[in-house]
Amino acid sequence: MSHTIQDKQKLLNRVRRIRGQIDAIERALEEEKGCLDVLQQITSCRGAMNGLLAVVLEEHIRCHLVDAEPAREGQSDARDVLVEVVRSYFK
Repeated sequence: MSHTIQDKQKLLNRVRRIRGQIDAIERALEEEKGCLDVLQQITSCRGAMNGLLAVVLEEHIRCHLVDAEPAREGQSDARDVLVEVVRSYFK
């Protein structure tokens, strides 16, 4: 069973909290709040996204990479795929 299915409710709860934080950013902008208030909301949201990424990434490594067999010819290696995902995140 995939860890995202196993921990589905916890992950969905995190996503819903992030959505609430994004809504708070939108409200702050609509209400013409000060720059510091908006920046604080953005950094909180970014922290929550990083936390979600860390949880999913850690479980992915534990479940799919620790004992992963090398890719067969013509298949993508799970390690290479993960490296590409991480690289795209930091672009």
